[in-house]
Amino acid sequence: MASNLSPSPGASAPTPSDPRPAATPGNQWDAAVTRDAAHAQRYAERWRRLAAEGKDILGEARLIDAMAARGSLILDAGCGTGRLAAHLLPAGHRVVGVDLDPELIAIARADHPAARFETQNLARLDLLDDQGERVRADLAVSAGNVVAFFAEAERRPALERLREHLVPGGRLVVGFGSGRGYAVEDFLADADASGFDLHHRFSTWDLRPPAEDFLVAVLGRR
Repeated sequence: MASNLSPSPGASAPTPSDPRPAATPGNQWDAAVTRDAAHAQRYAERWRRLAAEGKDILGEARLIDAMAARGSLILDAGCGTGRLAAHLLPAGHRVVGVDLDPELIAIARADHPAARFETQNLARLDLLDDQGERVRADLAVSAGNVVAFFAEAERRPALERLREHLVPGGRLVVGFGSGRGYAVEDFLADADASGFDLHHRFSTWDLRPPAEDFLVAVLGRR
């Protein structure tokens, strides 16, 4: 059974309130924020602009919805501004999102107060439910090239921590593009070493056959 989880307290404005996790050498998001303090703000503005232009930004969420029973607890690993929650919450699911950046988490809390959002590094993920027990999600998703931002030293620890936050038999769906420093073969080897089996491999979130430029992997918790 998935965890009991209360939503985040509602926020009237997207003002960061969480401390930023300690930077990890080699983490690409940390490096981008160090170079440009407005990086997170521009990232959030890009997704707002795409939505305003009528672009489809919920394809990942539709796949996750189709894979999950009604009322499932879904862990959005690297949730950013919580855009997937915009589809998953009205579809009847519960959502807990985690991201490294407190600015993005503040926006997610303001835009989606019915979900719970936490600022944590996925390589040190430690979520507790309302009873003080580890959160166990029915399904986890990591979209938007999140895993490609990991430092090399964070890769297997993050996958191991995500596995520990899934119910027995739970699944993790990961999508990222090639050419970002994390070879698909290396990712699949890390997933296997972290206790996952590869159930399915696709090249898009609408389940096109495998290709070289993008991976969507459906992984099962051993």
